[in-house]
Amino acid sequence: MGVSTRHSDEEEKKQTWVNSPDSLSEAGGPRTDAVPSADELFIPVLLDTTERKLMARIDWHLMPCLVGLFFLAFLDKVNIANASTLGMLQELNMTGNKYTIAVIIFFIPYTVAEIPANILMKKFKPHVWLSGSMMAFGVCGMCAGLVQNYSGLLAVRFFLGLAETSSFPACFYLISMWYKRTEAQRRFSFFFSSASLAGAFGGLLAAAIGKMNGVGGYAGWRWIFILEGLLTVVVGLTYYFILTDFPEEAKWLNENERAFVKARLYVDQGSSAADRKITLKDVFNVFKDIKIWVAGLMYFCMTWQLQAPWIQRADYNFSTDHSSLRVRLLRSDHHQELQPLAYPDTIVLCSSVGMRVCLRHYPCFLFRSI
Repeated sequence: MGVSTRHSDEEEKKQTWVNSPDSLSEAGGPRTDAVPSADELFIPVLLDTTERKLMARIDWHLMPCLVGLFFLAFLDKVNIANASTLGMLQELNMTGNKYTIAVIIFFIPYTVAEIPANILMKKFKPHVWLSGSMMAFGVCGMCAGLVQNYSGLLAVRFFLGLAETSSFPACFYLISMWYKRTEAQRRFSFFFSSASLAGAFGGLLAAAIGKMNGVGGYAGWRWIFILEGLLTVVVGLTYYFILTDFPEEAKWLNENERAFVKARLYVDQGSSAADRKITLKDVFNVFKDIKIWVAGLMYFCMTWQLQAPWIQRADYNFSTDHSSLRVRLLRSDHHQELQPLAYPDTIVLCSSVGMRVCLRHYPCFLFRSI
C-alpha cells in the first residue's frame, strides 16, 4: 500500500513537472531528456543532523558575512555626507550643486552594472566575486581620502559605484540559492537592516575619527575615508577565505547535506540551473514580470526616505562647529538615532508576519502605507 501510494505521488509530481514551463524546449515541445528522476523528486533523509540544525549552520556560515558586507558598503557610500561637514567642501572648493553631483554620479554605474554583476558572480563564484568587489570599493573609499580636487572626487565616486554594484543584488541572489522562499524573507530583512544600522552608527564613528584632524598632515574628513576604506579592504580579504559559495560547491557540507539542500530547493523553486549559462532571453524575461516592477516601485519609495537626508546633507548649511555630527551627539532628543534603530525591528516584524500568514506582499503594502 505504501509503495503504491509513493508510486502514484511520484507520477503526479512528474506529470506536473512535464506540464510546467521548465519542461518545455525552445521549440515548445517537451524536454523528455530533462524529466527529473525519482531521486530528484523526493528529499533525502538527513543522516547526521536535523533540518533545524542544518539551517542554523547555513545561517552562521552565510548571513553574518553578507550583513557585514552590506553594512560596510553602505558605510562607504554615505560617509561623504559626514566628510562634507568636516571641511571637505571648503578644501575641495565644492560650491553650488557640486556636492549633489558628487553623490549622484555614484548611482549611474551602480544601477547600470547590477545585472552584469550577478552574471559574473555566477561565473567566478561568490567568494571570489564578492570579496574582490569588497576590496575594490574599499580601495576606492581610501582613494577618496587622498583626492586633491573636485574632479578626482568625481572619478573616485564613479568607480566606487561600479565596485559596489554587487553589494546588494548579488547578496540577494546568493541568499535565494540557499533558502526556500518562506525562509528567505526573514533573512532578506536581516540583511537589509544593516543599511539602517550603518546610517545610525556611521555618524558617531565619523565624529570619533574626525578628532584625528591634523594627524599625519591629513584633515579629519580624509581620515574618515581612509580608515573606513581600510577596514573594508581587510574584511574583504578575510571573506575570500570564509564566504560560502552555492550549495553545490559548499565544502563544509557533506554529500548527504548538499543533496538535502538541493532537493528541498528543487521542490520549492524548481531547478536552479546552476550549470546552465544565462542568456539574454533570460534577462529580458525578468522585465516581463509585473511583480518585478511593483517590487521596484516599493523599494524606490522605501529607500528615498533612508538616503535622501545624506544626499542633501550639504544643503543644510551646518557649520563645522554645529555640524550634523555634533547635533547627533549633543541633542537631548535622539529621534535621529531612534529612527534607524527602530527600522530593522519593523522590517523583521513585517517579514515575520508575512511568513506566518503566507502572504508576503500584504504586510509590505501595509507598512509602506503607514
